[in-house]
Amino acid sequence: MSSQAQDLPDLRGATVLLPNYHVAQPLAQALSAAANLPALLLPRMVTLNDWAQSVPLVAPVVTDSQRSALLYQHLRKQQWFGQADLWSMTQELLALFDELTQSLNTLTSDAEAFAAAVQQAYQARQNTALQLEARLVFELWHAMQSGNELDAARACQQRLAKLAAQASQPLFVLRASEWDAFEQRFLDEYAKRAAVKVFDLREMAPQWSGLLRDYSTGHPVGLRSQNVPPLGARLRFFAATSLEQEARAAAMQVRRWLAAGKRDIAIVAQDRVAARRMRALLERAQVLVADETGWTFDTLSVSTVQDRWLAALQSDFYHHDLLDLLKSPFIFADMAAAERKAAVYQLEQLLRKQGVVAGLEKFITLAEHETALHQPLARLRQASSLLEQGKKKTLADWLGTLRESLNVLGIDTGLQQDDAGQQLLRALEAWQQELADDSGRYAFKEWRRWLAQQLGTQTYRDNSIESQVRFTHLAATRWRAFDAVLLLGCDADHLPGVADGGRWFSDAVRSALGLPTRSTRATRQSDDLLALLALNDCVLVTWQKERNGEKGFLSPYLQMLRDMHTLAHGDDLGERELHACLAAEEAHHVELPQAAQPAPKITAEAVPASVSISAYNSLVACPYQFHARHILRLNELDEVQEVIEKRDYGERVHDILRRFHERYPQVSGHPADELEATLRRISEEVFADLLQQDFAARAWLARWYKSLPAYLEWQADIEAQGWHYTEAESAFDWQLEGIRLRGRIDRLDVRADEKLVLDYKTQSEQVLRNKLKEPGEDVQLACYAYAHEAADAAFVSIENGKVKLVEPRHDVPQLAQLNAERLVQVMGKIRGGAGLPANGIDAVCVHCEMRGVCRKGEWTSGFRIQDSGFSSGERADD
Repeated sequence: MSSQAQDLPDLRGATVLLPNYHVAQPLAQALSAAANLPALLLPRMVTLNDWAQSVPLVAPVVTDSQRSALLYQHLRKQQWFGQADLWSMTQELLALFDELTQSLNTLTSDAEAFAAAVQQAYQARQNTALQLEARLVFELWHAMQSGNELDAARACQQRLAKLAAQASQPLFVLRASEWDAFEQRFLDEYAKRAAVKVFDLREMAPQWSGLLRDYSTGHPVGLRSQNVPPLGARLRFFAATSLEQEARAAAMQVRRWLAAGKRDIAIVAQDRVAARRMRALLERAQVLVADETGWTFDTLSVSTVQDRWLAALQSDFYHHDLLDLLKSPFIFADMAAAERKAAVYQLEQLLRKQGVVAGLEKFITLAEHETALHQPLARLRQASSLLEQGKKKTLADWLGTLRESLNVLGIDTGLQQDDAGQQLLRALEAWQQELADDSGRYAFKEWRRWLAQQLGTQTYRDNSIESQVRFTHLAATRWRAFDAVLLLGCDADHLPGVADGGRWFSDAVRSALGLPTRSTRATRQSDDLLALLALNDCVLVTWQKERNGEKGFLSPYLQMLRDMHTLAHGDDLGERELHACLAAEEAHHVELPQAAQPAPKITAEAVPASVSISAYNSLVACPYQFHARHILRLNELDEVQEVIEKRDYGERVHDILRRFHERYPQVSGHPADELEATLRRISEEVFADLLQQDFAARAWLARWYKSLPAYLEWQADIEAQGWHYTEAESAFDWQLEGIRLRGRIDRLDVRADEKLVLDYKTQSEQVLRNKLKEPGEDVQLACYAYAHEAADAAFVSIENGKVKLVEPRHDVPQLAQLNAERLVQVMGKIRGGAGLPANGIDAVCVHCEMRGVCRKGEWTSGFRIQDSGFSSGERADD
């Protein structure tokens, strides 16, 4: 600004156009140092957007939300795109309309001039052989601009035109890359009335700007290694073999820079996933990171609770959606935290136990006797009544009822306690006010899709963190110098990235419309990257050379620079010291000893006084499984069954046969047609609720019908052998020495003084024979026989239209006695301090829900038994 020297110390007569406000402070310091005066009145320093916004306009400006609603209604009415996502299409089209407005050849300061410019462009392009999609877009844009309302792009044009017309002060411009066409037109118009001085980094640092392309022509220069200065002292590359290694290396380098005294560190994150992991590692090391980039609201938890609420409402309170909602810390924030958590836990236990899939009214009925749940469920009912899904409403009405429902649920209270939540509530209120005059009516699903899209357009930045380390993006580094810069995630997939709005239109279409193409954005990224390298003398580039087992590639910009440096100086700029530091850190990690096979011991008081048949089976299969399930009670929560499983089928078959034999203890003497008809009627009654819940229940019922003739034939045969049905579903609770054994048998038959215990199984004959192959491995029949002092016991296989009796090969009374004795002995050993080892065989472990607790894979690759006084290898006949 030497031209303003005569004005010192008052520079207020000049304006400096900044690429971002981060440049203001160092620029002010540089001006003060250059002036060398005790006091200096600084020039106006502003960004182009803020300068334009300071210009008042007479006509009101239509907001993006209003434009979006108007265009959506037009697309919905025309029905041009069938079942396409019209809201996404609307967003893309509006962005294209703005680019079309900015592509006009002249700046227009009033409505008449703008209309003339649009008409001129329309007529010029109307005669061009445009592709169908390009012509459609252009026609829509022309229609949208036919009114007198100002959109953001049009308002910006008018403001810039007024600024240029009023130009009277010298303008100094800091530039690092190409301007948009409308920005360049503004500078040209301004220069007609006042002095404009552009400081272009590409001209000021030609040794950098000319590395990748000819600045004058914009064409690639090829590998001209003689142009590359030595960069070994200022630029290094780290090639990681995984996301984790890249994040660890980046975090370590930041800590090394801090230890070396660097106090202004920028992390230019190209890969947001790597950035998240790196941030977690830095926070673990007590290094906070400021974030200039921010996150869109649709990725934040404050929006998640709102989305969960609407999802639960739309799914008729599907149990997963409801539980996800209730587990949010923002709902019922006006209740005590302990009270809220207890209510949610109670409801989850209740609905999982009762198996209710969906329906708020069903949940309310279910919790009739649970007073702690009455208020939360009543509030959900009240809030759901506000959002009437069956009606169509305006967007403003939907937003109003949403706010009311959030208030009823106490969500707004929780949001008010969070900075991001406060911004979200302000955004909802602003959209409601903006759309107050929009008369379009939308179904609940349409409005919800609109809301989700709106949240994706708003960015939240946490300004509460002040740190020497900051996340930023490439465009925000223009004209900025840092103590150190980390370029994170610079692989070919992320640099250059995919241009926004390019998914619907190809470059050919955009070129036909006179719009910027992907190459325009790529060129700007290249300029920004070279400007960053020119202004900073300590830069580390990280990238993943392997990703998901496939080879990864460095960004072509950086790969070209690296190759040229290798040719010119024999140095590929690889970062080796950081690799060594990582290796040293790994070497100093404390190696934890290999996990041992768990074999916990319990006190005599902790040994249960009684066990069920299933618990005894668990003890035999794997003592540790018994310990986790039945002593620690770590059983998984019951899943709410949404489809019928084979277990449900088996339970229904048991119930059908119980009801049938209560009516027909003997089938002999009754016509087969009568018996089968009765069985069918009972079956329909038992399956009735499942048939209403799941259409697939018909397949299970048909499967059962297939076995009816075989079952009646088998029943007649067993009666012919002298056996008579006596009772079913009878419970027992036998007191043994130091332990009680409890259970319930399916059926008991008698023949004179003999007893036969039967257990129905909807499994094949071979599967059941395998269960009984090793005596003592399956304790079910033996325990049933012992409890009822039966001489015989057998499974009844009902499968694939066949009914077979499957009996143990060994003496049943002896098997029953040995099983009872083994239970007494084993429980005695446990009381005496014997461990409960995790020694189940693979067939047991593969479906065991306790595998994550015993961590078998960490201490063995195969089968191993630890001596603990007993093992699953003991047999009842040993």
